[in-house]
Amino acid sequence: MPDIQYFGHSCFRLRGRDGIVVCDPFDASIGLDLGKPTAHIVTVSHNHRDHNNTAAVRPTRDRLFVINGPGEYEVGGILITGVRTAYDKAKGAERGYNTVYTIHMDDMVLCHLGNLGHELSQSQLEDIGNVDVLFVPVGGGETIGPAEAASVISQIEPRIVIPMHYALPQLSFEYPLAPLEKFTHELGMKEIQAEEKLSLSSSNLLAEGEETRVIVMRPINNAK
Repeated sequence: MPDIQYFGHSCFRLRGRDGIVVCDPFDASIGLDLGKPTAHIVTVSHNHRDHNNTAAVRPTRDRLFVINGPGEYEVGGILITGVRTAYDKAKGAERGYNTVYTIHMDDMVLCHLGNLGHELSQSQLEDIGNVDVLFVPVGGGETIGPAEAASVISQIEPRIVIPMHYALPQLSFEYPLAPLEKFTHELGMKEIQAEEKLSLSSSNLLAEGEETRVIVMRPINNAK
């Protein structure tokens, strides 16, 4: 079953039996320290400095396989599908496009929404399919905020939700992000306990019919 680590902002490292995927590595100019994580696949939701620093990722194999756009990819037993969405509510006319990735790893489906800027269409939902773990932006700014994030979660109906792209003390941006608490308040969560590392298993995935579980992850620095 996959292990998940959170580096902050929208960057996660997913380790499964067939390899390691890093999603949306960021540049140090945003105020966070990514370190030099290892992987053999990197996904980039869009080409901004807070999501596309592939040079910081050290390859675990002969080369690093970078996925930067829609399509279907199979790399070393890991199947990844990129679904085109927009980085705004104007179908990409204002800020361009974003790619949502579904990652099939260890018999689970993990979905990284990148900098999604809108609720999803029916065709996009069909392309994304059933999701076990959803990484969702919740801080607003140039992407969906707490209320829209709650709506997108209802659209996808994942078993686990992990919030990302929200205000952190070290972040340095030209636009403000909402704190995590606004999202948890939107969902009616009263107590938040952050996990530093999440190991997925059948025991911590919800059974069919149960409500979606929200797991908050604590960012780590310089993970190897």
